[in-house]
Amino acid sequence: MFIVLMVFGAAAVVLLPLARPLGRRVFAVAALVPLGAFLHTVLQAPAVLSGVESSLPVERWTWIAQLDLTLDVRMDTLSWVLALVVTGVGSLVMLYCAAYFGDDEPGLGRFAAVLLAFAGAMYGLVIADDVYLLFVLWEATSVFSYLLIGHYTHRRASRGAALQALVTTTLGGLVMLVGLVLLAVQAGTSSLTAILADLPAGPLTMTAIMLVLVGALSKSAIVPLHFWLPGAMAAPTPVSAYLHAAAMVKAGIYLIMRIAPAGVEVPGWREVLVVLGVLTLLLGGWAALKQTDLKLLLAYGTVSQLGLLVVVAGFGTRDTALAAIALLLSHALFKAALFLIVGIIDHEAGTRDLRKLSGLGRRLPWLAGLTALALASMAGVPPLVGFVAKETALHALLSAATGGAATGGAVAGGSAALDPAGQAWAAVALVGVVVGSVLTVAYSIRFFWGAFARKPDVDEVTDLAGATPAFVLAPAVLAISGLVLGPLAPLVGAGVAGYPALFPPTGGKPYELALWHGLTPELALSVLIVALGTLLFVVRAPVARLQARLAREYTASDAYWDSVGAVDRLAVRVTTLTQRGSLPFYLGVILVVFVAVTSTGLLLGGAVPGAIRLWDHPAQLAIGTVMIIAAIAATQAQKRFAALVVVGVTGLGMSATFALQGAPDLALTQILVEIVTLIAFVLVLRRLPARLGDRHGSSHKLLRAIIGIAVGTVMALIALVVAGSRIAAPISLGWPEAASVQGNGRNIVNVALVDLRAWDTLGELAVVIAAATGVASLLFLRGRGDAASRLGRAAAQQRIADRIARARAISEPGELRNAWILAGPTLDPRHRSILLEVVVRLTFHAIIVISLYLVFAGHNLPGGGFAGGLVAGLALVARYLAGGRYELGAAVPIGAGTVLGAGMILAAGTALVPLLLGAPPLTSAYWKGELWLLGEVSFVTSTIFDLGVYLIVIGLVLDVLRSLGSEVDRQGGDEFAPPGLPEPASRDTDRAAPAAARPRGGAR
Repeated sequence: MFIVLMVFGAAAVVLLPLARPLGRRVFAVAALVPLGAFLHTVLQAPAVLSGVESSLPVERWTWIAQLDLTLDVRMDTLSWVLALVVTGVGSLVMLYCAAYFGDDEPGLGRFAAVLLAFAGAMYGLVIADDVYLLFVLWEATSVFSYLLIGHYTHRRASRGAALQALVTTTLGGLVMLVGLVLLAVQAGTSSLTAILADLPAGPLTMTAIMLVLVGALSKSAIVPLHFWLPGAMAAPTPVSAYLHAAAMVKAGIYLIMRIAPAGVEVPGWREVLVVLGVLTLLLGGWAALKQTDLKLLLAYGTVSQLGLLVVVAGFGTRDTALAAIALLLSHALFKAALFLIVGIIDHEAGTRDLRKLSGLGRRLPWLAGLTALALASMAGVPPLVGFVAKETALHALLSAATGGAATGGAVAGGSAALDPAGQAWAAVALVGVVVGSVLTVAYSIRFFWGAFARKPDVDEVTDLAGATPAFVLAPAVLAISGLVLGPLAPLVGAGVAGYPALFPPTGGKPYELALWHGLTPELALSVLIVALGTLLFVVRAPVARLQARLAREYTASDAYWDSVGAVDRLAVRVTTLTQRGSLPFYLGVILVVFVAVTSTGLLLGGAVPGAIRLWDHPAQLAIGTVMIIAAIAATQAQKRFAALVVVGVTGLGMSATFALQGAPDLALTQILVEIVTLIAFVLVLRRLPARLGDRHGSSHKLLRAIIGIAVGTVMALIALVVAGSRIAAPISLGWPEAASVQGNGRNIVNVALVDLRAWDTLGELAVVIAAATGVASLLFLRGRGDAASRLGRAAAQQRIADRIARARAISEPGELRNAWILAGPTLDPRHRSILLEVVVRLTFHAIIVISLYLVFAGHNLPGGGFAGGLVAGLALVARYLAGGRYELGAAVPIGAGTVLGAGMILAAGTALVPLLLGAPPLTSAYWKGELWLLGEVSFVTSTIFDLGVYLIVIGLVLDVLRSLGSEVDRQGGDEFAPPGLPEPASRDTDRAAPAAARPRGGAR
């Protein structure tokens, strides 16, 4: 069964490229998949119908073995019947599409692929035995339905109807998910069969079941969520025939029937379903009587029939279960056939308005005959299968309402076991079904009269040349099936007997499906229903006037659109209030919410720290005092740079605290991060006013102070509570041994990062690269990196030499060799520092060597790839500060993206290589030996992962320098260049631009 699901998915993808060469014949190819699934389902009949639980087709796919999560599929009688309906009707509808659509239909391949994907999702839904798999496929059908209803994307009505259906069914599905999760957690398993086999009593179960019903009722368009189904008629007719007659709307009925054997014992189950089902049955039937669009008439009729199915399926006795599955089958046959017939009428006559159709029955008698068969089945007229199903429903409800007396009590298999309340609800259901069935007969006759009768005041339809046998094949098969299955009702009953057997017997001989049960009360009711329905059609004129007087000015659909409009207006108002373009306002809102929520939690939780130890070392008191003074000084600083420096003091204070606590790795990393961050801020501050408030002064200073103090206080309390709330030994106590035994290293922090929790580090590296890419995309105007970095080193040096040759400070080309740093002469002499150039020239390579030492020593000593990368980044910072953007390009002639990518490939490769050797990913190997001159040497393969971290950190620093440094310089006109120095044109991206249009500036 999993293979069938995968075939559906793969075939849906393949259909897209096939649509162009095949045209509408692509639907014939698509029909092969559900047809194959239908035959596969038929072959499961012996196992399904055997009645032995152990012989049922069951498949399991392990999802997360550690959590004991599996995806199970299972085919019992109910899912077998639904699978036959979904695949059988689906294949016929796809064949119908080949005649319905033209080769010039827009989006033909997309439509075919989505329709096939929907069929696969629906097939998976009815066989899913795992609640999470069921939910995923449930929502998948909603998404595919949205795409199919909105197929005509240029029509506003189609888009609105698609969105309405999606919102209604998806929200219902999300509510259902909560109920499914509650059931799964309570049962300790996600298997739906296991959950229902032992459904516990109690308010939690009742809540969960009612939440599941919300999803089921929304999917099956039950009052008050019925409004989306008539709106969905904006979809192409094949969609209506399949989704809204045979498949998607049946999903809710299927779920109710699946839960009913256990759910009927839940308080409120029967009452909710009977009330909502009867309301839907009557409202849908009443609305169908006044429709003039044949498709809308069927749509409201479908709503009514779904109400009937909910009443019968949810009542919860053995006989109503038998009637429900028979109604489910018959409804799929006659309603799909009728929708397809409407498609033929609309396609050939050019209208669905019954007021404009006349004489069609005389010109297409065979189509009228097929329609009569389908309508007779819907109205419950013998010998159609619809009559058998409806008579079974009448018997079941009549027997339940009378305590079995109407048909001999327990001898006839009635519902004598029902209590008086159950019998009362059975009476309510019976009256509702009878009245609703009268309406069904009336609108069935109205449909036939409107579509095929000759109307003297209407011109006859004459142009029907396109109604070919291929076009009529699908509705003919469905309509004739209803006729054939009527006399074969005992055979149908034997095929579906497994489902009603799930309900407790009431003694005596059980009721069976049959075309003739003799002169029974239910037969009398059937005759009465047909007679009253016919009379209601005959007096249709006064009925129409009554409906006009009782017309509702406000409908459920109006309520939906008003709700959507209210949400839109609220969103606009909230956005206007909150999205003010003020970063201080946004930050203030976030912090106020944080303080309010967190302090409330602290107060309600009653968490009070015990003994408080103010410090472990007297030096911590001094460090804390300095940090407090620096924080206060930052709020009083008048210049941006001064504020930045004193803020950095707090970071350095944290570094000192880490060092005192015996964490040299953290201290080293914190210091390096603080320095790099300080430099990045300085690069940004170059483009901002020197003094705070020169352009945008601070306002509401007291309010800001109050918020700041409140946040600081709450954070201090959180630190105290968290530190004092530990009741068990920390897991970190085992890290030294794990680092030594598993990671073969003594530096616990580094071993944890590159070995013990390397998966987390790999994910964090991906986040770092994404952040770097985001910064670059915001700042670079014409490509990432500068021009020099995209050239080879020799070409880069030549480019810089050309720039230097044009500099006023150089009189002879040979002076280039005497520069302390390569690009130093490109700077304005007023901004050069010879001392800085000398220092950078002397220390750059030594710093790079130190960074590499930190990488390789970090497994056992303080250091590692992160710290080493920051040190190397500082060396590049020195090159940039000394010689500007051209010097940075000469130092690293490759792009930051290349460095970042190389580091990620190296880290990810370290994770994947062990797989090739048959080991789990990120498994590390350890080598120790003697090397000449070096003595004893050890190497752990996780160091290669650390090299990837090293490159990524360097790439990140390089990206910051080139974005906040080089690119800002270029965009700002390079104010540090010698006066009058022309900017060379780029050799790559500027090459194709006209000379007049080329932007000035070389480095990017």
